[in-house]
This record gives sequence, C-alpha cells and structure tokens, in this order.
Amino acid sequence: MNSKWNKVIYKLWAPIYDLFFAKGPFKRARESIYSSVRFAEGDRVLFVGVGTGADFMHIPVSELTVTAIDYSKDMLAKAKEKAGGQLIDFLEMDAQQLDFPNDSFDWVIGSLILSVVPDGEKALEEMVRVVKTEGHILIFDKFVPKEGSQNIFKKLIRPVVRLLGTDIGLSFEKIMGVSRNRVRIKEDSGILFNGMYRKIVLQKK
Repeated sequence: MNSKWNKVIYKLWAPIYDLFFAKGPFKRARESIYSSVRFAEGDRVLFVGVGTGADFMHIPVSELTVTAIDYSKDMLAKAKEKAGGQLIDFLEMDAQQLDFPNDSFDWVIGSLILSVVPDGEKALEEMVRVVKTEGHILIFDKFVPKEGSQNIFKKLIRPVVRLLGTDIGLSFEKIMGVSRNRVRIKEDSGILFNGMYRKIVLQKK
C-alpha cells in the first residue's frame, strides 16, 4: 500500500463503504465499543482516519470539541454529510504526519485506520504524540492473533487484499514499536469475528 494508491482506492470505496462497515456486525461492534467510553464534557477528540464518519452516531458530539481527519477527500465528504451540521472540524490530512502540536487531545480515536495506512507504526506514534498525558487512544481494527502464526490462506491472499486498501496481516504487538514505552494498555479485547477485530484502549503515561 502507498498513500497515492489509497487515495484512488478510497475514492472508489467512498460511495459503498457504509454498506459494509457501518451496518450489521460493524454497527453493533461500534455500539459495544462506545457504550463503555466515558467522555468528559468539553473533551477534545480527534478522529484519525474518520472515513465516512460511522462513529459519530455513537458519541455525544455536541458535548465535545471534535476534529476529524482523513487522507481521502471523498471519505471526508461522506463524513461531513453524516455529521448533519454538527460542529466538527474536518481536515484533509495524513495519519502518518499529523499537523497538530504535541499533547493536543484528550481522546484520539482510530477506527479501521492502522490496517489501512502504509505505515501503521508511524501512525500510532503520531496518535501517541498528539494525545495529552493521561489522555486515551481508542483503537478498533483487525490484527493477527497475539500468539501463533497466521494461517497459510491469509498469508497467500494478503498481497491481493492490500491492493484493496487494507492489511489482514498486521500485528498490533509489532507496530507498538517505540510507542510501547509511552503508553499503558488499559483494555485489549476481541470485539468482532472471533477476536479478529479488537478494541484496544491505551493511556499515555
């Protein structure tokens, strides 16, 4: 995957994305994820790779200061439609190079983004950088199991799936990299498809 190719792919995905990732099991997964999240009124929240804004319906937008970024202007356009006039700051931006100062947000949320960007480790480093000390990072994404090897079929089709704009062979434990020493893991639980998709909550030290 590379950033230019992702722009092409997600231009194609934008009109149909919600049919796959904002309904049925994915909608229920998001409902479950956010049911236990406790925002404080006035919290600054950053959505990294907001996509079509499928998370908006699950958070109290009017009580928060929300910024949403995406590399695809087509996905951002869909997210703006979904926001329905709510006060959200939308910006076209690369998740691997966030244009915000250190320690800017109380919450950074990455739904289905680390497995999409060319360099998930760099994107996670940026999420850690811009969240405040004691602030939280909420991740919802697909990762290979913590232990054991990926099955041979997934290994074979991984390059093909990457051409469609996502990675089915990403290890969260590996992309933690240098971020590992800057956060504590508060939750790591399987949330969808027998744990293939996980909810991970990090807190910055």
